[in-house]
Amino acid sequence: MSLLDPYARQLAALEARGRARKLIGRAGVDFSSNDYLGLARDPAIGAAISEAIARGVPVGAGGSRLLRGNAPEHEALERQAAAFFGAEAALYMANGFAANLAILSTLPRPGDLIVADELAHASMHDGIRQSRARAVFVPHNDAQAFDDAIVRWRGEGGTGTPWVVAETLYSMDGDFAPVDALAEIAQRHDALLLLDEAHATGVYGAEGRGLAAHLEGAENLLSLHTCGKGLGVEGALVCGAKALIDTLINKARPFIFSTAPSPLMAVAVSAALERIAGAHGDALRTDLGARIDAAARHICQPLGLPAPQSQILPLILGDDRRTMAVAEICQRAGFDVRGVRPPTVPAGTSRLRLSLTLNASETDIFALAETLLPHIRENEVAA
Repeated sequence: MSLLDPYARQLAALEARGRARKLIGRAGVDFSSNDYLGLARDPAIGAAISEAIARGVPVGAGGSRLLRGNAPEHEALERQAAAFFGAEAALYMANGFAANLAILSTLPRPGDLIVADELAHASMHDGIRQSRARAVFVPHNDAQAFDDAIVRWRGEGGTGTPWVVAETLYSMDGDFAPVDALAEIAQRHDALLLLDEAHATGVYGAEGRGLAAHLEGAENLLSLHTCGKGLGVEGALVCGAKALIDTLINKARPFIFSTAPSPLMAVAVSAALERIAGAHGDALRTDLGARIDAAARHICQPLGLPAPQSQILPLILGDDRRTMAVAEICQRAGFDVRGVRPPTVPAGTSRLRLSLTLNASETDIFALAETLLPHIRENEVAA
């Protein structure tokens, strides 16, 4: 018997259930990335990196931010981000997963209560597991359930600080959180509000500042703007009160013990923030809106589905194997469509997650529909 046998059996079981994951290279028209505004190949961002290299900005940070890894480019980006998003302070981290892990494992204290949406990102779940606070998960987008959980906890003698935790735009369902209702609940209960703007940054709000842009600057708001989606680059910006940002610098293990992001990537994020602002950013968002409308006409209407709420269009087929088979048909036809299965999504909700980006034209959307629809009969897709 080999020490590796348990792993081999586990992999075989996943394969038998149609849930084995494999790395697939990028190919075909982009209907799977989070590069919503097509900025990953933006010439202006590339030029900013080239200019930084020419003036001697290093590729690597060389250490953690608390050692020698803290570069002027990191600090300049954080000042820019705080001003752009309207927060007192900002902290640049390697990615959104690390940022959520850092926030939720560090800031909620013993005696606090974390109330989180059940469909919050895996990074939020992992951060909550490492927290010393009590945690409750509530039904998706049910604002009243957040309120009820806090009231019940107070009635049981809870005396700490409640945390209201949600995404503003959910990555697998493409639906929006009741941001204003959650903000009102947080205000009424003296709670801290953590909103992950990962899939909204760049795409929604004035100049792409996010769905909670009108709340920025509030003492109780902590927002997370990941940079590898609508901004097309890499990293994550945590924005909020200086006291919270400084606590992360002093206490958050994913920040303290990680090598700092490349100073060149800080330059890239800075350039991306400039690209999503003003008339140029508005034009990108208008073009993306046209792609969403095209998907509504060519994909949703023929299937009897409502128009997509956002640039994320889930087609829920239910069965794992069938979902992956239809995704493969699309891939062979030249469209990069991916299937998503449990445990990423709840059991019985395997889906094609269509991501609408500026990397695919309206003509591409029509062509995808011609390939996709014959393999999905009307009323077979969950709304």
